[in-house]
Amino acid sequence: MTSLRIGVMYDRAWAPEELPAFAREAERLGADELWVVEDLGWGGGMSASAVALAATSRMRVGLGIAPAPLRNSALLAMEAAFLARVYPGRFVAGIGHGVGDWMASVGAAPSSPLTLLQESTEAVRALLHGERVQTRGSEVRIDDLQLVHPPTEVPPVVLGVVRPRSLELAGRVADGTVIAEGQGPADLEAALALIRKGGATQEHELIVFAFAAVAADSEQAAAALRPAIEGQAAWLGRTPEELFTVSGTPAQAAARIAELEAAGATSVVLRFSGEDPAMQLGAVLAAVKG
Repeated sequence: MTSLRIGVMYDRAWAPEELPAFAREAERLGADELWVVEDLGWGGGMSASAVALAATSRMRVGLGIAPAPLRNSALLAMEAAFLARVYPGRFVAGIGHGVGDWMASVGAAPSSPLTLLQESTEAVRALLHGERVQTRGSEVRIDDLQLVHPPTEVPPVVLGVVRPRSLELAGRVADGTVIAEGQGPADLEAALALIRKGGATQEHELIVFAFAAVAADSEQAAAALRPAIEGQAAWLGRTPEELFTVSGTPAQAAARIAELEAAGATSVVLRFSGEDPAMQLGAVLAAVKG
């Protein structure tokens, strides 16, 4: 699995002050990426990204994901550019629709989520490439803005989306797509077909978030995962048993990662449940490399 990146998610429920130590340990264990979360009421994604980048020296750090309705496109580009200048080649900017009810609860619901995501992504990418942006879209308006300090190495802008039209949009306007937890190889193949229909090239990244738990006993791992997957199953319209997970013994987890890679994943980001996620990460990485 030399070309596949294996990463780990810093779960939104974990204490913010413990992020630096966890990031350092994940890097020491050999993880390629660390992804932070921006969900309403938890932590700010740009702040978490900055903390994780400052604590490490090699790993990529991904923001998964900034809700487009909650963040002004110009400000999002400014923040991403600053991090990319300080940590070139190590930051990935993730954008998505956001949870509709959450966006409405803070007065940020767009009239057209798909249009907003397209216009936001196009504006952010243009600004990060040093372009002078003048746009008066139906959702995004920027009047003659150019970044003073554009990144020397432009960070990838990836979209965290699920529905068919949004997946096509990701293929058309983004550098990559983030696939939500619970989706397996068949889902990846279907998503890739839509992404490519949108016009994605072979360089388009497919970053797969995956629920994960490993233990000496596979039943123990399954029990640790059960609370995490129930809500996601309802959101995806599936039963918990239908969700794809990276779980079981370390060898079984490594085999599940290989399935995702074979289906087109360029990164697999593990979202651990259960005790000592760093120990679990180390066990998975050792099994993959072994």
